[in-house]
Amino acid sequence: MKYNEKKILKEVGDYIESTYDQHYVGRHGVQTLDLLHSIGISEEVCQGNVIKYLARWGKKNDFNRKDLVKAAHYIILMMHFSEDKTGDNDNEDQ
Repeated sequence: MKYNEKKILKEVGDYIESTYDQHYVGRHGVQTLDLLHSIGISEEVCQGNVIKYLARWGKKNDFNRKDLVKAAHYIILMMHFSEDKTGDNDNEDQ
């Protein structure tokens, strides 16, 4: 790959993995997104977060690369939650 995509995907993957050890996961393994998905608004919340992190890139803490990584994470989550609607279940992790 020409544009360091593998390195960037690893960076995003490492970040995502680190979130499972942070406060985002309740002690029973339930994430807030699980609750949002149960009421049918997970995609909209993820889309809003993508917009938020992209809009603040370059404004909060200068050009904070972590904002781009967080936006990428929410795009991946949108892809996951949209599988229910699109029927695209080609998930390699299953």
